[in-house]
Amino acid sequence: MRWNYAPVPAENVAALVTRLGVDPVVAELLLRVGHVEDGPAGQFLRPSLSALGDPFLLVNLGAAVDRLRRALLGREKIVVLGDYDVDGVSSTTLLVGILRRLGLDPRYVVPRRLHDGYGLSRSAIDRALEQGKPDLFIALDCGTNSHEEVAYLRTLDIDVIVIDHHRSKELPRLDAVLVNPHALSAEDDAAWHHLCTVGLVFKLVHGLLKRLRLENYPGAHDIRLKDYLDLVAMGTVADLVPLTGENRILARHGLHILETTQRPGLLALMDIAGIKRGQSVQPVDISFRLGPRINASGRLADAALSVDLLLSDSPEFCLAAARQLDAMNRERQDIEREITEQAERLVEERYASANSLVLFDESWHPGVVGIVAGRISRKYNRPCIVLGNEGDLAKGSGRGISGLNLVDLLTSCAPYLESWGGHPMAVGVSLRKGLLAEFRIKFEEVICAARGGAAKDPALEISAWLDGTQITEQLMEGLGEMHPYGQSNPEPVFGVSGLRLRQTPEIFKDQHFRFYAEDRRGRRISGVAWKFAHRLPPVGPPLEFAVELNWNYHNGRRSLQMELVDWRLEEAPALRQNSA
Repeated sequence: MRWNYAPVPAENVAALVTRLGVDPVVAELLLRVGHVEDGPAGQFLRPSLSALGDPFLLVNLGAAVDRLRRALLGREKIVVLGDYDVDGVSSTTLLVGILRRLGLDPRYVVPRRLHDGYGLSRSAIDRALEQGKPDLFIALDCGTNSHEEVAYLRTLDIDVIVIDHHRSKELPRLDAVLVNPHALSAEDDAAWHHLCTVGLVFKLVHGLLKRLRLENYPGAHDIRLKDYLDLVAMGTVADLVPLTGENRILARHGLHILETTQRPGLLALMDIAGIKRGQSVQPVDISFRLGPRINASGRLADAALSVDLLLSDSPEFCLAAARQLDAMNRERQDIEREITEQAERLVEERYASANSLVLFDESWHPGVVGIVAGRISRKYNRPCIVLGNEGDLAKGSGRGISGLNLVDLLTSCAPYLESWGGHPMAVGVSLRKGLLAEFRIKFEEVICAARGGAAKDPALEISAWLDGTQITEQLMEGLGEMHPYGQSNPEPVFGVSGLRLRQTPEIFKDQHFRFYAEDRRGRRISGVAWKFAHRLPPVGPPLEFAVELNWNYHNGRRSLQMELVDWRLEEAPALRQNSA
């Protein structure tokens, strides 16, 4: 694997160190993510809730608030339909929870992936209306492109609000109040273009509470909106949106709320997922512990269980539901592991030299192929679409790589697709099985043109070079200001020189190993390497490690730990820039 390192100007680093009083390593990271000026850099390090913009600046948010206010005053019947992923589940939980606090009792429904398909489908709508016709139907994290479905609701004299962040394939013509900065934008609204749906719902309820508090609406002053940021952080992190601007503010504060949450459903889920109370919660905990369990019911069964869990005040129900989600997640992992192995064999045997990957098998479960697409894309450093069987259709998900917008690129493949949509890095796709071969050729052509040539080997981007003696708790405290890491603020991978192993690493579970590296002063630094037991570093010679730095929590104590990404024999400093 190539290690790429492009130094930032030393004078710029020194200037930020002087003006902000930060560690030089932190200054280099700030410059690397684009914060050159003092003001933006300072705001990035210390994001404040007071910096959130006026919610009423979003197009149509005022109209959505007016319609919700009318529903509250008239005690109208409301149905909320949210998508089945973490963003949809957290959005539904947030809106339903606030409306309950304000005196309404909205029904909620979550599409069943295998029965209803994706989003605001006619099947999901019919199921939502089984208990009677509402006055207001609210679609969350879906609906922007559901013209026929919204028109159907309007023929039933049901008002519709759509809160969504998915791209529109054409100029929206919904007979609904649509809040979606990607579909309906205004001047100077760039601050909200990267919000996922739960972020937009937060803006909606913020606007609603501002309006109701001016009118002294009963209960409006009692709601502490900050307490709902745990839900906002989960949806924001899980949906892979850039953690900059308002997303960074919401995620940073939301993660702190999550650490001390009193929500019984989250407490039960955190216990099942092995997140100890009082321990720092990081985006990785959402991405790999909480998020997959919330997603599991939507992938394999009915995601309403996850909403039930997050809304419940019953510790007994929450514990039972969390255990059920955990069992579903283990089943999902087994299915996903088998499909991943089959997909990797397919790549090696048929598509080793391709720029892009379109993989399909009749036996693959459409509910887990998105996870497989992510694994394959990361392993081979190529955009990847993995499709499962759904009747006459091949249906699944795609995952991209940095620098490519999958939604835009798939537009060039539109003649071969039944549907597609999502985000630049994650899309949903469906097409007729008979068009698979033609689509694969076209997708390869589009990706090849976008990447500018042949498939590229995976590369490791080094964020900064450290000597082993620089890895200290003081550095870790400084790096804490860079959290949370995510899209547009990736977790830094440090190149570390001046290390040696004095003893053979300890292999555990046949796949991983623990180790102690010694710096130039003889100090030992602990580390762990996941799925690296096949490639142990040698004992004795000077080494360079590519690592992520984190805290390890064990028996109530916190210790600094390196997480190994790659290693090599030490090189001369002059050879490190963009070295292979």
